[in-house]
Amino acid sequence: MATGDGEAEFTAFVTAREQQLLHAAVLMTGDFHAAQDLLQEALVKLADRWESVSRGAEYSWVRRTLYRDSVSRWRRTRRERSHAAPEDAPGRIGTTIYDPLSQWAAGEEIREALQQLPPKQRAVMVLRYFEDLSEAQIAETLGVSAGTVKSQASAAATKLRDLLPHLQPAERQQRESAR
Repeated sequence: MATGDGEAEFTAFVTAREQQLLHAAVLMTGDFHAAQDLLQEALVKLADRWESVSRGAEYSWVRRTLYRDSVSRWRRTRRERSHAAPEDAPGRIGTTIYDPLSQWAAGEEIREALQQLPPKQRAVMVLRYFEDLSEAQIAETLGVSAGTVKSQASAAATKLRDLLPHLQPAERQQRESAR
């Protein structure tokens, strides 16, 4: 960042969006500390390019970087790890350090199911249902085709239905048990 105004704008942006971005990163990684690292890396990249990123597009830019970097981390290692943190770990979600949603504990079962999805499927589901993006926006964010988004969403939904059958509407459960 070259100017004092640019630095002030960047600081204001981070202050306004940090918790929302951190929450998305936690959903992606399943681990508070890994999410902090992922977000910090994305914000460093944004800071380096702050002057060239269009005003009003900063959130989209850093969100896209966040999700792409998350998937790239998985591609590099080609394996998934469980990121379960002990209940008493400092900075654990739900402590006074990080508590943006009052219903956080109620979603634990869904978060655990999300962690059982491959990273690309998890990214698609988080972008769709947490970020509320369209298929086209998700495709642009992840750098994939709309068809890939659809297939990943379909596979993820099938896996989540298998993992969480008790969350399905009763009529769907009856139809599936009749098959």
